[in-house]
Amino acid sequence: MSDRMSDRRKAGVQRKAIEEADLESVVALLRRGFPSRPRSYWVEGFRRQAQRPSVPGAPRFGYMLRNGAVPVGTILMSTSVVPERDTLIRRCNLSSWYVEPQFRNFGSLLVTTVLKRSDTTYTNATAAPHTWSTVEAQGFTPYCFGEMATVPLLSAKHRSATVTPFDGTNLESGAIDAQLLADHARFISCVSLVVECDGERYPFVFQKQRYMKHLIPSFRLLYCRDVADYVRFAGNLGRYLARHGRFIVVIDADESVPGLIGNHTNNRGRKFYRGPHKPRHGDLAYTEWCFFG
Repeated sequence: MSDRMSDRRKAGVQRKAIEEADLESVVALLRRGFPSRPRSYWVEGFRRQAQRPSVPGAPRFGYMLRNGAVPVGTILMSTSVVPERDTLIRRCNLSSWYVEPQFRNFGSLLVTTVLKRSDTTYTNATAAPHTWSTVEAQGFTPYCFGEMATVPLLSAKHRSATVTPFDGTNLESGAIDAQLLADHARFISCVSLVVECDGERYPFVFQKQRYMKHLIPSFRLLYCRDVADYVRFAGNLGRYLARHGRFIVVIDADESVPGLIGNHTNNRGRKFYRGPHKPRHGDLAYTEWCFFG
């Protein structure tokens, strides 16, 4: 490519926030970048995102690169204010980064735009193994190195524990994560539950998925206050979730978790963050899992 042609192309490539009017063309771009995903996957995911209140100072859907009026790159974002221990923090989940091959040199325009807020923790929870080194080169650090497919039905029940669907009233008054459970109960294929045991209440969010190349119906643990809570009540939760015909629950795990029956791997499930608050295992709230499935 001549220098003159390169300069003309550079002048024509611009970055902008994705707006609802851009969605149809962005869907077409994403289908080229991720050909295994049907059009409905993107359309329904964007529809769910559009129904959420926006966070001040953050784009609702993400950013795009366009050459003239034509989208040539995109990165999707989900920004939320989430509970972290006894406070609320700002977190942004990044996903579906794609730039057309002839415009890859401009991909950094997307990344530098996204990572500009020092008060935000950025996460990449679904990076493919072949991109891990690239993600780290962008300043991200792994916070989870694998995952474990557990079979909670094989764990012993806790005799004093009961499991009920979250109904807006069965968490303790003023619980910082009550809104999170309410939101996820409305998201795609999510199940928000509360375990009550000896006067204490423990929130959980699971999402239906398919494991091992989409072959095995299962759940993914999207939220709990501590993975130790899942270990403690795995038998109770497994029996409740079995009513959905799914017996496997996939959880974040660096190694096999004592007290759980299942299979651990480091070949997938690595998750990354960049920013002031290192995410903990067992917290994938408001990530692309919730909107796109």
